[in-house]
Amino acid sequence: MDAPPSQKSILFARGVIARLAIWPILRLAVQEGWGGPGGLAKRTWLASTIVDAFEAQTLTPDDVYVEEMLLQIMQDEFEATLEDESAEVVARDIVRLWDEAKAGRQEGVLRLEAIASGLKGKKVEGMIKWEEDEGTSSSDEDGEDADGQAPMMLQTPKVQQRNEPEVDEDGFTLVKARGKGRR
Repeated sequence: MDAPPSQKSILFARGVIARLAIWPILRLAVQEGWGGPGGLAKRTWLASTIVDAFEAQTLTPDDVYVEEMLLQIMQDEFEATLEDESAEVVARDIVRLWDEAKAGRQEGVLRLEAIASGLKGKKVEGMIKWEEDEGTSSSDEDGEDADGQAPMMLQTPKVQQRNEPEVDEDGFTLVKARGKGRR
């Protein structure tokens, strides 16, 4: 019989689960059923794979290793090729969570769990860059760029807000100042 997991392992696993739960692209993939049904189970499996990688290694995985793992699993399990560098940020956070858990610090985990709890049940909206298969064309008039590729819009997914964001003609979201008295 295996020994029960250590407090450090439990703390780290909680942090990884929370960090993955707030990653917008993974939330969107689960929400929209990319890669088929069972997105939540895949997200849980991803968390356990990451935790196992840290606990099984003699040398602690670094952020590059974790990023490559995230990118590969997103491709394999959710059929999503990420180019928004969000996997790099998530990987750095996971390595930091490992360091904090080893030191017995739980502030980072508690913060991530609070954020994840606040996002439960909320939808993620986003405009995703969809690549077309070669040989298909959907260009309008002069809709191709210099190297013959149809331009594609990319905006990172965002959490749904009360007011819809205003997007200008170039595809940039306009930032509006908050009213007086709101902080």
